Amino acid sequence: MNTPINQDRRRMLKLGGTALAMIPVIALAAKNDGMRSSMKYKDSPEGDKACADCVQFVAGKGPNDAGGCKIFPGDTEISPKGYCVAWVKG
Repeated sequence: MNTPINQDRRRMLKLGGTALAMIPVIALAAKNDGMRSSMKYKDSPEGDKACADCVQFVAGKGPNDAGGCKIFPGDTEISPKGYCVAWVKG
């Protein structure tokens, strides 16, 4: 028997499921703009200092793919050719 309460419950569960399914998509393109700004991050190297050579860098799938950084939690768009003031030779 479909009562209005059951229909509302089904609608809520569908919306909740859709919202949960979107979380990985949103997480794939995460940027931590506040941290980037405070650490003076840029997408180009500073002389011979580049993220790919930093101990904090978490490499992406390929050598030229964006990766992550231990300093910028949740940020998955760090360029291996980038630089910030937290750079430490790796």
